[in-house]
Amino acid sequence: MFDDDEEDYTDSSLSEDIEHFEAHLKGQTLNFIDSDRLEGLIDHYLIQGQFNKAKIAAEFGIYQFAYNPMFKLRKAQALGGLGLLQEALDCVIQLEKQELESAELYLTKASIHAQQREHKQAIRYFKLALEHSDPAEHDYIYLDIAIEFERLQQYQDAIDTLHQALRANIHNEAALYELGRCYDALGATEASIDAYLKFIDEQPFSSTAWYNLGNAYSKMENYDKAVWAYEYAILINEEFGPAHFNLGNAFLSLEKYHKAIEHFELCMKHDGDDAMALCYIGESYEQLNELALSKHYYKLSIDLEPMLPEAWLGLGIVEDLLGSTKEGIVLIQKALDYDPENAGIHHVLAGAYQKIDLRTEADYHYLKSLEILPDDQEALSDYISFLSEESLSGAQAFLLAFESQQPQLLDIKLHLVNVKWQLGQHTEAKHLYRQCLEQDATHSKTIFEINPKLLDDSDFLYLAD
Repeated sequence: MFDDDEEDYTDSSLSEDIEHFEAHLKGQTLNFIDSDRLEGLIDHYLIQGQFNKAKIAAEFGIYQFAYNPMFKLRKAQALGGLGLLQEALDCVIQLEKQELESAELYLTKASIHAQQREHKQAIRYFKLALEHSDPAEHDYIYLDIAIEFERLQQYQDAIDTLHQALRANIHNEAALYELGRCYDALGATEASIDAYLKFIDEQPFSSTAWYNLGNAYSKMENYDKAVWAYEYAILINEEFGPAHFNLGNAFLSLEKYHKAIEHFELCMKHDGDDAMALCYIGESYEQLNELALSKHYYKLSIDLEPMLPEAWLGLGIVEDLLGSTKEGIVLIQKALDYDPENAGIHHVLAGAYQKIDLRTEADYHYLKSLEILPDDQEALSDYISFLSEESLSGAQAFLLAFESQQPQLLDIKLHLVNVKWQLGQHTEAKHLYRQCLEQDATHSKTIFEINPKLLDDSDFLYLAD
């Protein structure tokens, strides 16, 4: 919003003006200050967020230099900073009535409307600011417009505007970050990958673009490509902490646990201790079966962030693996206390209760897990195995009821095929399996993972072929 940044105002004359003005605030008489120096003083206070001092100085400017509209504009900006939005808007409207037009006037009015959550009005005045501003400022104004479109949930408009920002200044990293947020909001991951690849063709040394590309590949669960992108981001900027963190996550997903640990540690080297990074190091050591180290890092994570459910969950899993299932349940329950709607924690807790044969508790948590996340294939498979231990008919009854609630989920039908087959209802099982194949032939072949014995049945092999 200001033509210069704070560094331009830190000369000896500014220090002297600050000293005199703050003495005035304590009751001393304020001598005459040149209008340019007074404006510099006000800008200093605005940049520092000292809005009340800026307001008082602006009012002094209005009194001393009534002909200069800049002081009324600065007062509006100070009022906006203080949250006195209607008063700020009144100041700007008075200036508009004088038929004054400037980029700064329109930017100020747009910012006030944005604070008032009048996003369409904000966009209108940001666009007017574009018409009166230096082209060197256009990228940031486009960014402001895009953010208002985001607040209206008009994400495609925001994306189009962010591309305009990048055309105005291809080095605007904030616009790149916002672009990623908008593509995420639309679920348009493939489109974001195309956009980042095109951007990288023009700007191959943008670490932010490579980082966003890695994030997009991670969302697609294409972790090999994600690693490739994150490594380029780090090659350009080796101190890019978030890229190290996300690269660690990608390696964790690829089961390359030593590499994951390396990058989580590099993330903390550059950005300081991080509870999630420590937690993921604990998970990596857990997967490597180095349980004492795993436990150590989970505890470090909890020390840093005592209410982190992932760390309590990991610690509970380690206790279970060490043979202390009851102690593990206490810790997993602690994780659930901090994140009660987490389907994964309910699933783990169900398995732990099942392990010590507390079936009522296990049943409750399996059902809760599937209620929160009905399409969790692993939870469904574990629950059907749990029910089948006691009664295949009970498992079938549950699947029929669950299918009526979630008719689109193919995995329910596949488990129902398997249970019917085990109950000797072979004709019904084959008929239902044909329906599964019509719905999704490729995914329906997972029936042989659910029950490998079906590989010995020629009828099923023939149907799946």
